[in-house]
Amino acid sequence: MNIFVLLKRTFDTEEKISIVNGRIEEAEAEFIINPYDEYAIEEAIKLRDKHNGEVTVLTVGSEESEKQLRTALAMGADQAVLIQIEDQLEETDQFTIAKIITDYLKDKKLDLILAGNVAIDGGSGQIGPRVAEGLGIPCVTAITNITVTNKDALITRDVEGDSELIRTFLPILATCQQGLNEPRYPSLPGIMKARKKPLTKLDLDDLGLEEDDVWPKTKTIEIFLPPQKTAGKILEGDLPYQATELVRLLRSEAKVI
Repeated sequence: MNIFVLLKRTFDTEEKISIVNGRIEEAEAEFIINPYDEYAIEEAIKLRDKHNGEVTVLTVGSEESEKQLRTALAMGADQAVLIQIEDQLEETDQFTIAKIITDYLKDKKLDLILAGNVAIDGGSGQIGPRVAEGLGIPCVTAITNITVTNKDALITRDVEGDSELIRTFLPILATCQQGLNEPRYPSLPGIMKARKKPLTKLDLDDLGLEEDDVWPKTKTIEIFLPPQKTAGKILEGDLPYQATELVRLLRSEAKVI
């Protein structure tokens, strides 16, 4: 079974974000594997161990993404692919990344593609469905369980407080939701083995793509931090007075009613 995992390098969940000249400051920031992608890596390894085959982790980004790919290899993935674009593209969007991934995968023999349900930085959840559409294969999002046979997959997906059971034929792309599994930590032997596992580096030229082929379809107008929260108010007095005062504050200060 040939399994590909789409991986993204994201800010550490504990990182304090700062904006300089309208751009997110990355110089001193810590980066990690997008947490939802860790569920995808773990599930891919489990399916590989059960059905045999190979797990390839794939990311589009800068040379710094090699660290996250090596972490995925230490977790148990077999090989990694880094498509470097930092010297070729000044701007990207979901269309750009999905187009690059699709062009890389279009001639690959694959049974299953796993990705995180969303990335914690952008949260659009577009890459997986866009890649599936580009490859012409089924896409199932927000999965919390998957059972694979030689020809099909039985999948449980999260749907607004309930679950949906889906059966579909391979190959498919599925995006992974919290609750699917508990991602493993890289072990010391895994870290040592990861240094010798293959990591292929490509660029747009290797894929036969020009800048115009992947030019963004959207433009970011402004990046800004949310406003700081103001101190809360404690209402005193009897309940009728508190209810009246709450309504007044919601109308006059919060302006939500």
